[in-house]
Amino acid sequence: MIEAETVIERRQLRRKLTVWRLAGIVLAVLLVALLMSGSDRMAGSGSFLPHIARVQVSGIITDDQKMQDLLDRVGKSDRVKAVILDINSPGGTTTGGEAMYDAIRRLAEKKPVVAVCGTLATSAAYIVALATDRIFVYGNTITGSVGVIFQWADVSELMHTLGVKIEEVKSGPLKAVPNPFEPTDEKGKALAEEMVQEAKTWFVNLVAERRKIEPASIPGLTDGRVYSGRQAIALRLVDEIGDEKVAKRWLQEERNVAPGLSVVEWKPRTESGGILSWLFGSMATFLGVPADKLASLFGQVSEGLRLDGLVSLWHPVDS
Repeated sequence: MIEAETVIERRQLRRKLTVWRLAGIVLAVLLVALLMSGSDRMAGSGSFLPHIARVQVSGIITDDQKMQDLLDRVGKSDRVKAVILDINSPGGTTTGGEAMYDAIRRLAEKKPVVAVCGTLATSAAYIVALATDRIFVYGNTITGSVGVIFQWADVSELMHTLGVKIEEVKSGPLKAVPNPFEPTDEKGKALAEEMVQEAKTWFVNLVAERRKIEPASIPGLTDGRVYSGRQAIALRLVDEIGDEKVAKRWLQEERNVAPGLSVVEWKPRTESGGILSWLFGSMATFLGVPADKLASLFGQVSEGLRLDGLVSLWHPVDS
């Protein structure tokens, strides 16, 4: 009797071990699949089927290598049949707008690209929109603001009040000009003006080339004014009033993009916190959980954006 019970227990134990072994194999296969698909999923594709990629351009535009890499990856993906840039930005650095413009033009050589502009698409954000095949806006979208601004603070009086004197030795009179610790002389102001006007000329010529218009004929364009979406259409600065649905229909009718394709959001890769963090992010995407919300639960805080150099940015002035 005792031997029979022992045999039964051993058989039950073997069955349990078999179940655990199978579970381990399944888990290993799942992890391998996640590792193989992790690159695309962390890039934000989230789909193995043909689709239209949506890329958000929001906040302050800077020379962001991650965004440029994302646009290049979208261009290389055989699954992406077209791209919608979802723009809602006041602009940013001139260099940032130029870098994105170049990346979008590379992308447009491979796939049709359109811009759908939300509340704001001004300055450097308008540069980004200019790179696309067609610009869609809302009637009340604020766009335009073609131009460049170069600002600096003069805290020399404050330093004098505090009794602080800045000593310096520099190689030439225009080195480190403008300098916030001393009033800018006429030569320094002339230098800043020269840089601003040169960048403005580049921006205006870009508008003329891409929109096939004469900038001087557009009221206020060279003065840096903004326009509503309706005004921008009348002046040929943008193409059409419409949202993402209208943009999809245009892609189908004018660029032969297959109807019925879903729109899938692509996002830049985030900094990795190690293999466990990467696997966690891949699993979160695999399960359909928003990665940014999960990240916030673990206290991940994104880096603040810095504005360096010439700025192409629109913002209302407080009265």
